[in-house]
Amino acid sequence: NSFVTRTNTCGELRSAHVGQKVTLYGWIQYQRQGLFLVLRDFQGLTQVIIPQDEAHSHVKELLSNAPVESVVRVTGTVSPRPLGQENPKMPTGDIEVKAEAAEILNSCKKLPFEIKDFIKKSEALRMQYRYLDLRSVRLQSNLRLRSRLVMRMREYLCNLHGFVDVETPTLFKRTPGGAREFLVPSREAGKFYSLPQSPQQFKQLLMVGGLDRYFQVARCYRDEGSRPDRQPEFTQIDIEMSFVDQAGIQRLIEGLLQHSWPEERGSIVTPFPSMTYEEALAEYGTDKPDTRFGMKIVDISDIFRGSNIHFVQNALSYPHGSIRAICIPQGVRYLTNKDLESLKESAKSQFNQEIMEIIQRPDGSLKSLLTKFLGEKEKSELIQALNMQEDDVVLLAAGEHKQVCSALGALRLLSANLLETAGLALRDPTAFHFLWVVDFPLFLPKAENPTELESAHHPFTAPHPSDASLLYSDPIKVRGQHYDLVLNGNEVGGGSIRIHSAEQQRFVLEKVLKEDSEVLSHLIEALEFGAPPHGGIALGLDRLISLIVDAPSIRDVIAFPKSFRGRDLMGSAPDYVTPEELEPYHIQVSWPLEEKEAKKN
Repeated sequence: NSFVTRTNTCGELRSAHVGQKVTLYGWIQYQRQGLFLVLRDFQGLTQVIIPQDEAHSHVKELLSNAPVESVVRVTGTVSPRPLGQENPKMPTGDIEVKAEAAEILNSCKKLPFEIKDFIKKSEALRMQYRYLDLRSVRLQSNLRLRSRLVMRMREYLCNLHGFVDVETPTLFKRTPGGAREFLVPSREAGKFYSLPQSPQQFKQLLMVGGLDRYFQVARCYRDEGSRPDRQPEFTQIDIEMSFVDQAGIQRLIEGLLQHSWPEERGSIVTPFPSMTYEEALAEYGTDKPDTRFGMKIVDISDIFRGSNIHFVQNALSYPHGSIRAICIPQGVRYLTNKDLESLKESAKSQFNQEIMEIIQRPDGSLKSLLTKFLGEKEKSELIQALNMQEDDVVLLAAGEHKQVCSALGALRLLSANLLETAGLALRDPTAFHFLWVVDFPLFLPKAENPTELESAHHPFTAPHPSDASLLYSDPIKVRGQHYDLVLNGNEVGGGSIRIHSAEQQRFVLEKVLKEDSEVLSHLIEALEFGAPPHGGIALGLDRLISLIVDAPSIRDVIAFPKSFRGRDLMGSAPDYVTPEELEPYHIQVSWPLEEKEAKKN
């Protein structure tokens, strides 16, 4: 209550305050028949008794007629609630305030929706009236938890470990590779700034400048389609260190999260487990495994190697061919035939992968189109390899290793969703399973042209020391010193040890990635002036917070997010500008024909 004219907040009054005269400010959440109202502020609720006597008739008239969500000031005396009328669900439920004076500071017009968490409202309406949505308990709680966590992170990095908080520019130039960037016109004809995808180049340059340890709560921008876990502008906890290796970065982040973790979410255990990219793909079909439940992918190639099943032998004849499967526990009991068909159709449409099912009957026998081709020995080995139990359903895929694993990894997650919808508790919603994924490939074939390579992480990632020589002879086989942090199947952080040799950086850009190194000439030149070995990481703050509070979207942990299509529905942005405003930037808008006609009309 420092610096303000209230005596208390609406969430702090208790029995110990009985008899005290108080002044409260807040919003009217509820009013009943001119008898009492519930006053709300950022900290909680207080019941206010509206006076009924003639001496306070003006107070009664004021409070009885004030619309819900009006802002009021109430002065009165704290009293105990009558016996039997206490509300144990409210922290202030043992007391009430008997109003003696009141003032309507601002009346509220008719609301577009009720300010209650349980009232369902469309996300578009919530976005349009975001300032009203922010009054909800859920959003208030999310934003306050976010603030506390960031403060604890600053404390850990700056106060305990000597990091320097540095703000880096928002207006810069295009970075080769990566996501599409937002362009900002300049007054120089034909020249544009780019909004940075991340402060990547600047934090490396800070290491060249001898800053040693850098940190920033960084705003980042990507001009790409919005998804539940993506926004065109987002925030990351950006970190860079000199003279550090991968293990050092990992221990730093584990300590950072342990120090800043909200107490009400339990404790987290360090060190976090680690898994290579190849292990993650082979066992979970993804580079961001959800390790809260089993259903791992199992290699059953050897069991089928001696069979005469045509499609199996065809799959095993590929250079990287394999037969793999996942076992869905109690699948017969919890999944319908329609569910199983939808899983198969999903694998077919997304991965062009055929799926066979095998069911274990109550008598222990197997039901499948495949079983007539298998001997008793193969059936027994299959049951043992997949640890099959009564009513389990196995989904089997044969083909190229990566395609098979990716398809089964997606089916594993879809199956888990179906099982939980049907009532089988599989993933503990209160559990937080962190995992490091390491040893990624440094380069991947481009989807549109597999003969060309692109960076798996970004072009500044250093090759694994064991693979450094392969960089010049067989770059596709090189692993990178790149590490991702995964939480409950979501990537919440990613980083790498950087290339600090100008010669190696130039080779990667020009010879491997076929990029114009001139765009990065300032960085390459900086590396020639005694750049220290360095590395770093960035944590996606929005995504991390949304997982901590179990929000369905990162939009629920951002004060003013963009819509699914990247628009600000409250302020109607982006918006048109006049030709006169564009003139200093030497830009003319070329309108699509239908928009030209619409403007004429």
